[in-house]
Amino acid sequence: MKIFTTEQIREIDRVTIEKEGVSSLQLIERVAEGVTAEVISRLCANMRIAVFAGPGNNGADALAVARMLAEQGYRPEVFLFNKGGNRLSVDCAECKRQLLALGADVDFTEVTGLFNLPLLSPQYIVVDGLFGSGLREPLTGGFRELVKYINDSGAQIVSIDVPSGLFGDWNPNSVHRNIIHATVTMAVQFPHPAFMMQDNAELVGEWKVIDIGLSQSAIRRTPAPFYLVERQDVKRILKPRAPFSSKADFGSALLVAGSYGMMGAAVLSARGALRAGAGKVTVYAPRCGYDVVQGAVPEAMYQASNSDIYINEIRPRSEYSSIAIGPGIGTADATINALENFLKLQEKPVVLDADALNCMARRQSLLHLVPVLSVITPHAGEFDRIFGPQPSAEARLVKAIEMSRYHNILIVLKGRYTTIVRPDGRLYFNSSGNAAMATPGSGDVLTGIIAALMAQGYRPEAAALAGVYIHGVAGDMAAETEGQYGVTAADIAANVGRAIKTIAF
Repeated sequence: MKIFTTEQIREIDRVTIEKEGVSSLQLIERVAEGVTAEVISRLCANMRIAVFAGPGNNGADALAVARMLAEQGYRPEVFLFNKGGNRLSVDCAECKRQLLALGADVDFTEVTGLFNLPLLSPQYIVVDGLFGSGLREPLTGGFRELVKYINDSGAQIVSIDVPSGLFGDWNPNSVHRNIIHATVTMAVQFPHPAFMMQDNAELVGEWKVIDIGLSQSAIRRTPAPFYLVERQDVKRILKPRAPFSSKADFGSALLVAGSYGMMGAAVLSARGALRAGAGKVTVYAPRCGYDVVQGAVPEAMYQASNSDIYINEIRPRSEYSSIAIGPGIGTADATINALENFLKLQEKPVVLDADALNCMARRQSLLHLVPVLSVITPHAGEFDRIFGPQPSAEARLVKAIEMSRYHNILIVLKGRYTTIVRPDGRLYFNSSGNAAMATPGSGDVLTGIIAALMAQGYRPEAAALAGVYIHGVAGDMAAETEGQYGVTAADIAANVGRAIKTIAF
């Protein structure tokens, strides 16, 4: 799914109205239908509804919701904020007229100055239509205090398009207490980039998309800077296997992984690679890992370094279709030296994860040796150790865009919406996965999956995008049986094959 900037959405909206014979009021009706259904689905006995509408088209949406609720027998308390009495947009004024035409069934207050706040409580559902994604400045004054009051009330909050006070795109230096904390946000046609940021999770709450039928031709021809990766996107990437295939057709992956006390990382990575379809998987590890790997993953080949406890040499090997380095290798000086010597000679893209990234953090010059279009897969802590501490998830993502372009590498920034950052600046937010995957070794499995896909001939960007999604689906499957607390990385690895089957076939 494409994710557009606020300005792009505004343009698509304009094209829909001008070229396809759809009025702005018809679009407002479609938004209101979706929001009204959500509000009604949340109502329990004795619950009350308060609708807060601003003077613009977000307020028009909210007034249309209030009208639809009244038409269905509910009696919402409606507050329209129109400072000075003359600031309503054309559509907001029309929606106000339609609402008031219902007569005595409407509890309506138009706020033009000071007013008495309703006594909100957890027995309320609040419809937040104060400000939409077009907001350009942080909330101040009375609106800021109103937002704080709504947040403190304990009411369920249904926000229209975005929580009031949140910008749709980037939110540098936002003050969370001055932004609505929605229970659910009903996005109009598309999720906003801001929804993908960890910083905004408590503001956006759950989010859902209302399809209001914006111009498909305008959507297709508008280039998006952001994408939400969904099943059909990955299905288009994955290729079916020919009937007369042999294992030689699916490449050979080398996993440089493990050290004394951390051989489990090598095992998990190898299991992920095998379940993701690599024709051959070889683990390169210190001698101490031989019995561990051969016993736990008999399908994998094993090559030992000339050290008993850590990796002290990595040689480029042309016979491997892909090479991944990092899970459990540690950060001994000898290992850092081995990684440096390898990168100086390696020309083809590689996958770098875990301790390979920690080695880079200890020796920053390694980053400049990483081959073009390699894939690095840091979580937030690893990223900050390499590129410097970041004050927020949004700032980290901005830095990732800069570093991906500068080093011409792919950065897989792991998190709730793991983000694949391409050197051309495009961002791909992954939609699969769940909190149960926050477990030791989960990233090692992902490394194996991406390495396996690259071994099979998928381009690094396709391998990263598909690998992250497959990993998330495997985690979702594991959570179905083991629950949010019980999932282990081995469970994720065990479900990789089924995940691919579910996605592609």
